[in-house]
Amino acid sequence: MRRRAWLAAGGAALAGAARAWSPEALRLVVAYPPGGISDRVARLLARGLEAPLGGAVVVDHRPGAGGGVALRALARLPADGRTLVFCAISPLALSPYLGPPAAAAPLVTPVAGVMRTPLLLVGTPALEADDFPGLLAAARARPGELRWATSGVGTIGHLVLEQVCRTERIAVAHVPYAGGGPQLQDALAGRVELLSTNLAPLQIDYVHAGRFTPLALGAPHRAAALPRVPTFAELGCPEANRDSLFGVFAPPGTPAATVRRLQGACAGVLAQPALAELLLASGNLPYAGGSDDFADEIGRQSAANRRAFGALPARP
Repeated sequence: MRRRAWLAAGGAALAGAARAWSPEALRLVVAYPPGGISDRVARLLARGLEAPLGGAVVVDHRPGAGGGVALRALARLPADGRTLVFCAISPLALSPYLGPPAAAAPLVTPVAGVMRTPLLLVGTPALEADDFPGLLAAARARPGELRWATSGVGTIGHLVLEQVCRTERIAVAHVPYAGGGPQLQDALAGRVELLSTNLAPLQIDYVHAGRFTPLALGAPHRAAALPRVPTFAELGCPEANRDSLFGVFAPPGTPAATVRRLQGACAGVLAQPALAELLLASGNLPYAGGSDDFADEIGRQSAANRRAFGALPARP
């Protein structure tokens, strides 16, 4: 009965993984393509959840719309705690205001914050500039010609692009992708001039190898791995100084007792050395707070983005 209900409620949209699903397994859907920092973190999280939750945790990928595809599918599933989504809060707190007119926040249940991820802006081999002022000069010399890759419309990378354009009165072309892997490959090949991406070990390695030129960081302070890269606030763009908050979500109506159990299990995994070390080594920070704190922050960011985008002038 549980499997029939899962399929009837729209769970078939999430059933594309090669590994078989069973009623005893919990499914953790990653809202982005394989290969990025979100994939690595989600797999460690899934592995760590198996013992406290008493069963297998199967990882699936359901990319699209900056995480919105996975969350909208989740909103149609039974509130039985068997399917969760690992995703940034952008589809809830940002996409409804920065995305297409039809964008709407899916109704889901915040379970646990997992990590805060700085946003790194880099120049690719196609960019003829060595720093952020050089980027601005190039954009003013070639209005609308520079291409800026992000992981999708309504994501933090898109927000940063819009804020930089408005603050500095420049125009660039937005090139949205379905996730970090494809945009990274195009950036390395020089098919775009700019890339906003989550700070992660692979991106840091590319910077150190000279394949990317670091331009700015969205974070409260500079990253230990890239100490010479200034934050957007230091560069005069405080509105663009944003990081990404990722967490775990359950279907709407999930019982409070189930949410507490899942949140406690996630908190236990975050305290384990393997996941904590991966986050810190990549410049990320484990989230500190319960499910209520996580839901409150989503609400605060949503309200702030609603106010900000209602007041911002149109891009030139």
